[in-house]
Amino acid sequence: MYLRHLSLTNFRNFARLDVEVPPGVILLVGANAQGKTSLLEAVYFLATFVSFHADSDRQLINFFASKEPLAVARIVADFYRREGVRGGSSHRLEVRIIQEANGFNGVRVRKEILLDGVERKMSEAVGQFNAVLFQPQTLRVIEGAPEERRRYLNLTLAQVIPHYAATLSEYSRALAQRNALLKHLNEHGGDLNQLTYWDEVLAFSGARLIHARIQAIQELERLAASVHSRLTRGHEVLRLSYEPAYDPLSQPVKQLSLPMDAPLDRSGITLEKIQQGFQESLERLRMEEIGRGVTTIGPHRDDLRFLSNGIDLGIYGSRGQARTAMLSLKLAEVAWMKEKTGQWPVLLLDEVLAELDTQRRADLLASLEECEQALLTTTDLEAFSQAFVQRATLWRLQSGFLEGGCGGSCKRDG
Repeated sequence: MYLRHLSLTNFRNFARLDVEVPPGVILLVGANAQGKTSLLEAVYFLATFVSFHADSDRQLINFFASKEPLAVARIVADFYRREGVRGGSSHRLEVRIIQEANGFNGVRVRKEILLDGVERKMSEAVGQFNAVLFQPQTLRVIEGAPEERRRYLNLTLAQVIPHYAATLSEYSRALAQRNALLKHLNEHGGDLNQLTYWDEVLAFSGARLIHARIQAIQELERLAASVHSRLTRGHEVLRLSYEPAYDPLSQPVKQLSLPMDAPLDRSGITLEKIQQGFQESLERLRMEEIGRGVTTIGPHRDDLRFLSNGIDLGIYGSRGQARTAMLSLKLAEVAWMKEKTGQWPVLLLDEVLAELDTQRRADLLASLEECEQALLTTTDLEAFSQAFVQRATLWRLQSGFLEGGCGGSCKRDG
């Protein structure tokens, strides 16, 4: 899979960009605040329909365009999917972020997604185009709060696992309804059996999220451990420790808990068993959760820990260790998506060589040879070897134009 053409209109600081995108490695070079990261953000938005920077879609609309009563930011991409050894198919994906008047002095922002000219729901369109992103802020997945890791899992799995995005939406809606009911029962009392329906809905969708995460994390761990061993010259062993808030792998009574670095194999647990156990746990915890007014177990409270040689990198790891682990995971994502979909995702690397030593830079760049298309940003071309630069397509963002990609057709604001 690779991009053939990318067009941006009123997206971030770009008023207009229209560029043919070649396969292979593209080096996007320029000083800070020239729009390099915004370009990667647009490509990743096509895969996930959420921004890795903005808190809301409204922030993606060009600042000057957003001052008008009606403003539309557009991302249009033509991409190619390989199908078998001889052929493939071309597709067009378009996202419109529309800001419009809504009542008296109010505005609303909505999204429209079109695949090959047909409007689709987000849950239907996600996964049509795949991308893997690494940027400095990605280290928050390891070093930040659990919600960062859950967000990472959801964005990654939704691209590959059919119906994951729709199941996640169903779970979130049921969770909100159940929490509202718990709060009502806490404040006003009532029939506890009102929870039965929402317990069933939550267990049905939640079990599917847990089951998908168990399988995906195990597969990603296998691939990431191999990459990590290569990047660390075999000195470190990387493990991904999935910590579900509802753990279907129950421990016998009076058995001591295993240490976190002890591998736990949940892959043999059936979906039916997870659903049944989750629903029973919800029923057992009813009185406690009514007292708290919230649902205390389920995939909305899952966590994922990263361990190197048994050390939790989120607590005790160095910045360099965390960066190497995250790079290993991202390269594992690329291979995992290829295994699951048959397509190489587009790899997006934002200032990826910062804080890496010479050997790890060389190992990382060598790993890019397998990718069908990779876009890398940098402020310093000297960080790359001359041979690597010669093999890559070079684009320069400077003074409002993308040089080397489309010349004067890439005007931007700012």
